[in-house]
Amino acid sequence: MATIPPPMASSTANWHWKNKTVTAWAKQWFDRELTSVVVSGEGTEVVAIERVVEVDGDVELGQRKSKLITIYDCKVVMNWTGTASDGTAVEGKLTIPEVSHEVTLDGTSDYVYEWSLTTARSAAVDALFQLAKARLPALLEAKFATFPAAIVDTHGKDLTVSAQPSRTGTPAPSAPASGSGAGAAKKSEAPVVKRAEKANNTTAVTVDAHFMAAADDLFALLTDEKRIPSWTRAPARSTPEVGAEYSLFGGGVRGKFVSLAAPKQFVQTWALSSPTWPSEHTATLTTTLDQGSDSTKVTWQLDGIPLGMEDEINRNLQGYYVHGLKSIGYVQVHPYVPPPQKKRIPAETAAKQQAKAETSSGSNACLAIGFAGLALVAAFALPYFYNRP
Repeated sequence: MATIPPPMASSTANWHWKNKTVTAWAKQWFDRELTSVVVSGEGTEVVAIERVVEVDGDVELGQRKSKLITIYDCKVVMNWTGTASDGTAVEGKLTIPEVSHEVTLDGTSDYVYEWSLTTARSAAVDALFQLAKARLPALLEAKFATFPAAIVDTHGKDLTVSAQPSRTGTPAPSAPASGSGAGAAKKSEAPVVKRAEKANNTTAVTVDAHFMAAADDLFALLTDEKRIPSWTRAPARSTPEVGAEYSLFGGGVRGKFVSLAAPKQFVQTWALSSPTWPSEHTATLTTTLDQGSDSTKVTWQLDGIPLGMEDEINRNLQGYYVHGLKSIGYVQVHPYVPPPQKKRIPAETAAKQQAKAETSSGSNACLAIGFAGLALVAAFALPYFYNRP
């Protein structure tokens, strides 16, 4: 009878490419999370997402080389409702053509919002419409920022092979009848793999950009709780004091202020709220602002990144920080770096070298003439010596 081959080690099994389609679950997630978004304005004004009408696209979770990757690109259509200051019930529709991994995590482009109003227009209705367009996007983007982590938390265990023998979906071996067999079974149990609490091997990533703005303005923009949401498009918590905690991107990044030297530099501990980031592990983010004559160079240096996450963190810094500032009108400039110039020889030195070359060529010509004369003399002298008796 053929024997069952032993299972692959968890490290080997997790190296292979796997995919799980979670589109149906994603539609339920969008409907549950987005309909909790509510904004209050002045007086009795209130606007909210009433219902998610359509989620068109695919959502998948992939695993390759032991890394979980979210793959999604959806068009989301919602109905929004509200109450104007005069008590009028207002309705409309909001379409976001692209909610994707590239927009949410990579920051390759901004979210696009297509608004429509179905209620008859009036001054109060228009005021509520403007409130919806001004306040809803930031709250929606904060929800979208948590979507990748929700996918991994809910479905990651279905792709990652555990080292435990009694993993869900795999029948555990029955206990042998004999005592010696029980001892053998105990020896064969695999150790439980726990999530690393701290990264042992770390590296650093540095990203910089030049902006046409003063250093003190950028310093405030990066640390002031009231100004941060303008470029992160999400709620933030930040008190620029040593030891104070901060939270950016709707809780996606957390840490504490270590030191501040306005407007030139501030240092923070930095931790990513992601399943791929080791628990209890923190990196150190040093933000330096160097103001020049026409722009300020901002440098983000993140030390203590777990090895293997360099590319992901680099994309996040570029997408969320640099692109975030650009999205609110801060112009990024690229300083001109002149090409290296060829070493110029002073005129006096060049003249000396030319004179030396001319002298050398003249000497060579004299030598050549001398050798030619000797050859001629030898040619006439040889017959004389041979003809002597």
